[in-house]
Amino acid sequence: MRHAAKGSKSVETASLGFFKMCSHCERLSKKEMGVRIPRPLGHGPSRYIPEKEILEVGKVDARTRAIFEDAFAALGRLDNISLVMGFHPQYLESFLRTQHYLLQMDGPLSLHYRHYIGIMAAARHQCSHLVNLHVNDFLQVGGNPKWLKGLEEAPPKLQHLGELNKILAHRPWLITKAHIEQLLKAEEYSWSLAELIHAVVLLTHYHSLASFTFGCGINPEIHCEGGHTFRPPSVSSYCVCDIANGNGVLEEILGNHSVAEASCEVEALMEKMKQLQECRDEEEASQEEMATRFEREKTESMLVVSTAEEDETMTTRDVSRHFEDPSYGYKDFSRRGEHVPTFRAQDYSWEDHGYSLVNRLYPDVGQLLDEKFQIAYNLTYNTMAMHKDVDTSMLRRAIWNYIHCMFGIRYDDYDYGEINQLLDRSFKVYIKTVVCGPEKTTKRMYDSFWRQFQHSEKVHVNLLLMEARMQAELLYALRAITHYMT
Repeated sequence: MRHAAKGSKSVETASLGFFKMCSHCERLSKKEMGVRIPRPLGHGPSRYIPEKEILEVGKVDARTRAIFEDAFAALGRLDNISLVMGFHPQYLESFLRTQHYLLQMDGPLSLHYRHYIGIMAAARHQCSHLVNLHVNDFLQVGGNPKWLKGLEEAPPKLQHLGELNKILAHRPWLITKAHIEQLLKAEEYSWSLAELIHAVVLLTHYHSLASFTFGCGINPEIHCEGGHTFRPPSVSSYCVCDIANGNGVLEEILGNHSVAEASCEVEALMEKMKQLQECRDEEEASQEEMATRFEREKTESMLVVSTAEEDETMTTRDVSRHFEDPSYGYKDFSRRGEHVPTFRAQDYSWEDHGYSLVNRLYPDVGQLLDEKFQIAYNLTYNTMAMHKDVDTSMLRRAIWNYIHCMFGIRYDDYDYGEINQLLDRSFKVYIKTVVCGPEKTTKRMYDSFWRQFQHSEKVHVNLLLMEARMQAELLYALRAITHYMT
């Protein structure tokens, strides 16, 4: 009798493995069984996007398949980031070309320095996925394993870069020519201008790539550290306790309502775009009013706060040994009692200033970056959710300029009043989290904005966030370098 009861319990416990567990049930399960069984972290390249949808892109689109084949031939692997970017082959091709040039082609920095800087940059956002990839690459190109024990084990020259890495990642508006001077005049550990430009491009590249990684819920490769979890497997979004209580039925009912609501949201957004275009044609706001609207939007962006719960965020291993001052993080641009001048794009822009400086000190990279920025900004299929033949330029510009607004960058010819009309609060929360604190991004945030839009459109949003962030960081760093040189 006792044996039968024991067997019954084991069957009952095993059945739990077919469903997702809520945190409460998981804690109880661990207490009862006392065993934790590892399994792959997730199914497919992304936690947010169905695996089948991602893999289908490579099968259907010949251009994407060719890019995947070339990437695999060059690197010996096809990482999950590339698979998700495959929704947009034109961008992916430019991204891979730029990244290959930064890491593999002739340049001021040695190969192992390049990968170590990538580790330093990704670690600032606790992006263990990118850190793991570059730890392997660092060792493959002959990097000293001792450096991986922590930044204090790396050469002083790289340690000195830690301050710039910290400020660029979290508060780039604070960078001055004094920071540049400290690196260029550090006696025996000094950087050359060309080396510093290469390092700055790498730092901004991996800060922004960490945003994309968290923003799209990229899973670690299964063979990498962090590619496994001890959570039970799931074929359902419900916990057993939900099903027992009949909550699954309620979720389905609510789900049907949310689809209808999301459809209305798309229609409302398109109507706002139409109205804004009509207002543009009828009247133009004065420069004073435009400046006021920018300051208002910048102030309001400070009030957008992420509400992520700790158990919602992606679990990552601690990589803080690769950088200094772990408590240093994002602070809003204009806190009460602190005034930082607005960065006017008309005074220093990528097109007129940054591009030529990068190209002069690190030939061809300015051109590669410019192409990548342009593709992300101008990319369109003239669709919005289920609608076709739609001009999305107004929406793309609002997203790009909102990100730059959060960094204090203002375009005199843009009406910042459009941002509040086009970007709702849930979307702003997602944007700010992905750009300023990507490690806090959750699936709930991803699901809550643009609910009727396709996953490929949300990936496009993340390309915009990544490139706008990278350009904003670059503008502050390059302006400081220009001030040092003049």
